[in-house]
Amino acid sequence: MRPYDIIYKKREGQKLSPEEIRYLINEYTAGKIPDYQVSAWAMAVFFQGMDAEETADLTMAMAESGDILDLSEIEGIKVDKHSTGGVGDTTTLVLAPLVASAGVPVAKLSGRGLGHTGGTIDKLESIPGFKTSLSREEFINNINNIGVAVAGQTANLTPADKKLYGLRDVTATIESIPLIASSIMSKKIAGGADGIVLDVKVGNGAFMKGIDEARSLGKAMVAIGHEVGRETIAVLTNMDQPLGQAVGNSLELKEAIQTLRGKGPNDLRELSLILGANMLTIAKRVDNFNEGYSLLSENLSSGKALCQFKKFIGRQGADPAVVDDLELLPEAENVIEIKSRSDGFINSINACEIGLTVMMIGGGRVVKDNAIDPAVGVVLLKKNGEEVLKGETIAELYLNDLSHQQEAVKRLEKAFVITDEEPSKKDLVIDIIK
Repeated sequence: MRPYDIIYKKREGQKLSPEEIRYLINEYTAGKIPDYQVSAWAMAVFFQGMDAEETADLTMAMAESGDILDLSEIEGIKVDKHSTGGVGDTTTLVLAPLVASAGVPVAKLSGRGLGHTGGTIDKLESIPGFKTSLSREEFINNINNIGVAVAGQTANLTPADKKLYGLRDVTATIESIPLIASSIMSKKIAGGADGIVLDVKVGNGAFMKGIDEARSLGKAMVAIGHEVGRETIAVLTNMDQPLGQAVGNSLELKEAIQTLRGKGPNDLRELSLILGANMLTIAKRVDNFNEGYSLLSENLSSGKALCQFKKFIGRQGADPAVVDDLELLPEAENVIEIKSRSDGFINSINACEIGLTVMMIGGGRVVKDNAIDPAVGVVLLKKNGEEVLKGETIAELYLNDLSHQQEAVKRLEKAFVITDEEPSKKDLVIDIIK
C-alpha cells in the first residue's frame, strides 16, 4: 500500500477502503508519511468529499490513534454534549450539573478557549481551587459518587486529529465537511460516550456562518454516529448574537450559577433545557423530549440542579461557598459603560466582534500558551430586538488593564447595530437533526 495510490484514488473521486484510510492515518501519526503527501490527500478530500462510510472510517481511525476512555465502570448510558463554538456559550456549566441532577451520568472532557470563543476549562478554572486535571480513577470515581465530572482532555486523546488539524490549518483545507465532522466526532468517541448531542452554532459568532453548511455538518456528524453505533442528535442554534448576556470566563460562570438558581438569561436557560432534554432522551432516562424538558425545568426551579453544581465543584477541589457568594469569584477593577449612540432598536450584535474584544483585553488566547485574565469581559444589557434610547447603557466592559480601553469601547459601540424599525425575531433553535 502506497500513499501515492491513496492520494490518486481520492483525487479521482473514488471511495477509499477502511484499510486505506487506517493505513494513511496510522502511518502519518507515526511520522512515516510526510506532511506534503497528507496535504495533497486533504486537498483531494476538500474537492472530492467523502461518503458517510468513509467519514466514519476516518473518524474511528483518528479516535483509535490514541487513548480511548473506557467508561464501562460507570452504570447507565453516558451521553456527551459538544458545541462547535460560540460567544458566551456557557451551556456546559449549566448542563453538566442539570443533567446529572436527573440521574444521568455526565462524563465530560472539555477544552480551553482559543481565538474569539471561550473554553469550558478556562471558565471552570475561574473558581479558586477548581481542579481540571483528573486521573482516570478520579474522573470515574467522581461520576460514580456524585454523577458528574468535567476534566481537561488528555495529551494522548486523538493525536492523529491534532496533527491533521495543524496541517489543515496551514494548507487551506479547514473548511471541509468530512474533515470537520470526523475531527469533532473522533474526540467525542475517544471520550467514551455512548450517545452524543451536538450544538452546531450558526451565525456571525460561529465557525459556520450559513445555515446550509451548518446543516450539512450536522447531518454528517449524525451519519458518523449512526455508522459507528453512537446515537447522535445535532441541534442547530443561532449565534448571530452572544448567548446569554455575559462574555468572559468569570462573568459567564456567574451567569451559569444564576441560571442554576432558576434565574439567568432566557436564551441560556432555554438552550440548556433543550440540549439537556435531548441528552435525557438518548440516555433512556425519559420516554420523550417533553418529559425530559419538564423534569429538568423542575430541577432548576427546585434548586436540585444548583445543589448538584455545589457537589460537583466541591468534589473537584473548589469551595462550594462561591455558589452563594459570587463576589468570591474573580472581579475586574474597572467597569466602563457602553452607551447607545441613538434611539431605536437593537437590530444586530456582532458576536464575533464581542468575542474578539474580550480576547483583546486579556480574556482569550491568540495562541494556546497565552495566559488569560479570568475577570475581564463584557456584559450585554440589551439584546437583539430590544428598544433603546440615546445615551442608555447597552453594555458594560469589565477590564483590569486600561491600555486597551479606548479601542475596546469603539469596537463594542460598532458591534451594536441600531435601526429605527423593530427587527423580526429569530428563533434560537433553527433545526434538530436525528
